[in-house]
Amino acid sequence: MTTAISVHDVTVHYGEVLALDRATVDIQTGRVCGLVGMNGSGKSTLFKTIMGLLRPDSGTVRVGGENPATARRSGAVGYVPQSEDVDWAFPLTVRDVVMTGRYGHMGFTRHAKKADHDAVDHALERVDLVEYANRQIGQLSGGQKKRTFVARGIAQGATILLLDEPFAGVDKRSEATITGLLRELADQGATVLVSTHDLHALPGLADEAILLMHRVLMHGDPTEVLQPDNLALAFGLDVLNRDEDR
Repeated sequence: MTTAISVHDVTVHYGEVLALDRATVDIQTGRVCGLVGMNGSGKSTLFKTIMGLLRPDSGTVRVGGENPATARRSGAVGYVPQSEDVDWAFPLTVRDVVMTGRYGHMGFTRHAKKADHDAVDHALERVDLVEYANRQIGQLSGGQKKRTFVARGIAQGATILLLDEPFAGVDKRSEATITGLLRELADQGATVLVSTHDLHALPGLADEAILLMHRVLMHGDPTEVLQPDNLALAFGLDVLNRDEDR
């Protein structure tokens, strides 16, 4: 098994604010990894660093054996953003959004060829959105919106998928659909990193989990990472005192 994402001793500041503190983690190919931490713990910063959108103050990041910017330009990395990061009023259809995943294959003209249309059709089938292909993206449900961006990554041919809170605002049926799709993609060799607050669903989704609080506190089996004493390290929960009060 090869290493898909390698983060070693990475530190990132925003001005005087420390976002990541010597974070180190390796994620192997074909795994689903959950990223757990409170707001402000550095999860989004870690994503941006892996995608090559942020250059760390120190440390190294390799994605598929390449530097992050090269991996992103090659289309190896797909990204499913948080809902608040998307302008849902923009006049794009579901098909248009998925087609943006093919831009790296089109050259400067961005003229879609048969292979691009076929890739988009296949991706829409994979996420069960064929009947919504011509619908404006903002008219979809929360789960359908997330599946649209997963389809973009599939059409792109991404082997590494980063999902930032994919279950926020999503009903249980859509959550199950997305979980099944991510598991299927991993079984086919993709590597999936998922930032999530849905701790109850994590063991059914992920092969492993990372507990983050500016640095990697733990990385291992989800059931172990999610033990109350471990969560207390990241979320500041006074778990031991509460147990003593019972």
